[in-house]
Amino acid sequence: QVQLVESGGGLVQAGGSLRLSCAPSGRTFSSYPMGWFRQAPGKEREFVAAINWSGDNTYYADSVKGRFTISRDNAKNTLYLQMNSLKPEDTAVYYCAARKSPFGSTYVGSLEYHYWGQGTQVTVSS
Repeated sequence: QVQLVESGGGLVQAGGSLRLSCAPSGRTFSSYPMGWFRQAPGKEREFVAAINWSGDNTYYADSVKGRFTISRDNAKNTLYLQMNSLKPEDTAVYYCAARKSPFGSTYVGSLEYHYWGQGTQVTVSS
């Protein structure tokens, strides 16, 4: 059974940094596009960042561009999200996601992903 397990969330002051990790189990995702999404209380899940299978193509939501960096280490089968200059509006549960079709580019729609983690809470205090 495929599982995506996020870690690295927590409480941080505005302006601080966190690094999220996503470690799939049950299979390797080194050939599959992956992404990060987030969901704040009372809001719909929204796209944050995406990365292609090789890691040389990334795409970001305008709200995080220049502050967040998505990356992957395929040798470790791990996805990362480095979050800098955090703002209170970044507070949300963050989810990693993976497609079931290999290769391709970056994908921004939640329906384009087939595997999801359970989420990790990120809280940014003002």
